[in-house]
Amino acid sequence: MNNQPIGIFDSGIGGLSILGEIKSLLPNEHLIYIGDTAYLPYGTKSKQIISERANKICKYLLSKNCKSIVVACNTATSAAIHELRSSFSVPIIGIEPAIKPARLRTQSRIIGILATEATLGGDKLQALKQKFGQDIKILHQACSGLVEEIELGDRQSQFLHDLIETYVEPLIKQGVDTLVLGCTHFPLIKDLIQKYAGDSVRVIDPSLSVASELKRQLDIKNIGRKGGSGTTTCFQTGNNKTFETFIKKSNLNYGSPNLITP
Repeated sequence: MNNQPIGIFDSGIGGLSILGEIKSLLPNEHLIYIGDTAYLPYGTKSKQIISERANKICKYLLSKNCKSIVVACNTATSAAIHELRSSFSVPIIGIEPAIKPARLRTQSRIIGILATEATLGGDKLQALKQKFGQDIKILHQACSGLVEEIELGDRQSQFLHDLIETYVEPLIKQGVDTLVLGCTHFPLIKDLIQKYAGDSVRVIDPSLSVASELKRQLDIKNIGRKGGSGTTTCFQTGNNKTFETFIKKSNLNYGSPNLITP
C-alpha cells in the first residue's frame, strides 16, 4: 500500500496550491490530480451537485488504488467531506478557512475571509466561527468571478486586478489586519492580494496545513512511501485548454482529457 498514489481534486487549477505543498513535504509520493473542469467553478453550484461530483471523483481515484484523497477545495470540503468520510475507508483530508491561525495572529481583532459564496454559506464555516470566533470580529467577502478570472491564467488582466481591489479594499478600511484565503485558487495570486492589502496585513494560506495533515494521516497508518522520487499526473474532466496549458507550463505530467464522463 505504501507505493499506492494519493488522489487530489478541485474544480480546476486552484488545488495546485495544495499539490505544490504536498510535493515539497512528501517528495516520495505518487500523486494523481484531477481538475473537475466540466463543472468549474464549484462556488456557484448547489451542494447536491458538488457532493455528487466529489463522490464520483473519489470513486474514480479509489479505482486507481489511491491510498488517501485530498479534497483540495474549500467549497467541496464544506459540501461533501462528512459524506465522503462516511462512504470511503481511506483517509480523506479536506481544507477549511484558517480562522484559528488568523485569530492567533490578529492584533486588531478583526479578520477578513475571502471565499466563494458556497463556502461562506456552508455549515463548516459557521462551526469554525462558533469555535474560534467568539472574541474577534470576522468579516466576509464573497469573491464572485475571481475563480473564473484566475482560471484564465492572465495575471496582468486589468479585470483581475480590479476584482482583487474591489474585494480587498473594503475589508482593510474596516480594520482587517489578517486576511484568510478561503478558496484554494486564491493562493495562486497571493502576491497580488498582498499588494492590494498592504504590507501591514497578514495573508494566510492554509495549503501547508493540509499537506501536514496528510503526512500525519499517512504516518499514523504507516502507509507513506519510503523512498524514490514521486510522480505527479494531472487530469481534467472537461477539455479546458487553459487548464492544459497551465499544467504543462508548471512542468507537470498532463494526462488525457475527459477522464471522467461529466
